[in-house]
Amino acid sequence: MVPLDKLIPICRNWGIRELALFGSALRVDFGPESDVDLLFTFVPGRRQTLFERVQMIQDFETALGRTVDLVERSAIEESPNYIRRRQILKSAEVIYAA
Repeated sequence: MVPLDKLIPICRNWGIRELALFGSALRVDFGPESDVDLLFTFVPGRRQTLFERVQMIQDFETALGRTVDLVERSAIEESPNYIRRRQILKSAEVIYAA
C-alpha cells in the first residue's frame, strides 16, 4: 500500500527523522477515496517555513497518489486533547526511521 521506495527520498530531502502512519490507513475501512494521515518528526534543529510545508505535503501526495494530512508529532504530544493524543500516538505505525 505505501511505496516506501518513494517516501524515503522525500523524508531524507526534508530532514524527517521518523514518519508514521495513523488513522484510516491502518484500518479495514481504508478505501480508494481515503486520505493518508502521516505523523512526522524532524531531525534536531530542522525548521520549516509555511511554503516548505506546503511543498512537503505536495511531495507526499504525489508519491502516494492521495490527499495527505501531515502532522508533526510534537503538535500531537502537546495537544490538550488527551483522548485524541493518546489514540494517535498509540495507533501510529512507524514506516521510516533515519
